[in-house]
Amino acid sequence: TRFDDQVFCSERGVFEGTFTLLRDTRTDGSFLVHHFLSFYLRAGCKVCFVALLQSFSHYNIVAQKLGVSLTAAKERGQLVFLEGLGSCLDVLFGEEQQQQEQAGQPHPLRFISDGASDLRGLFEFVQTSLAPAAGDAWPGRALLLDDLGVLLSLGASPVAVLDFVHYCRVAVCSRLQGNIVALARGGDDSEDEENELLVTSLCHHSDLILWAEGLATGFCKDVHGQLKIIRRASLQPGGQPDVLQIYQYKIQDKNVTFFARGLSAAVL
Repeated sequence: TRFDDQVFCSERGVFEGTFTLLRDTRTDGSFLVHHFLSFYLRAGCKVCFVALLQSFSHYNIVAQKLGVSLTAAKERGQLVFLEGLGSCLDVLFGEEQQQQEQAGQPHPLRFISDGASDLRGLFEFVQTSLAPAAGDAWPGRALLLDDLGVLLSLGASPVAVLDFVHYCRVAVCSRLQGNIVALARGGDDSEDEENELLVTSLCHHSDLILWAEGLATGFCKDVHGQLKIIRRASLQPGGQPDVLQIYQYKIQDKNVTFFARGLSAAVL
């Protein structure tokens, strides 16, 4: 089964102004972030990637396996990449932050040094990165956030993160008709109350939820987990029930194979 056909099938096309939430429980759902990043770049979208979890080199190595060069995308102005790991150090030591503020550009992660939960600087970075420019020919726009839980670890409150997501939805999904894809880790057995509050609230406001789960039976070399695809039809006019699809998957070196439960090659 082609993952793109299951997730992106729509009469309105790919660029429809949706907010997609990525979740994971008992497994690592990062493969979904890599898939969306390579998908939007191949589709010719202008992409803003707020990468709070890994370095640029890590994402670039994985992207190259998927047939996309993040370095080339940055050079041609298609990809705007915020490397959270390095930016946090810049803010703490203050050198780059001072240079940016002197140039009239507040640092996206300035809230770390301010000791407040104000994510306005990060939102302004997103807004500026995806703002249409003269001669702009990108067919769509996309914002990727990996992952929102890191903002909590850096001192932001759940309410501040939810406000940030709300403003991003207005700016990207509503005004630009672009898409947002955000990863928020956490399962039903998590003891982090703030993170659970964040994930639960995001679920209620998502148009599409992709929930990667580890197998309840434990490790299997031919089946790495299952993916729930939840289409929030209840948010649309008419109040239809949400649509749930469940697939199992196997992560390979250069792609991910999806199949119906119990229909892996090993079983058949």
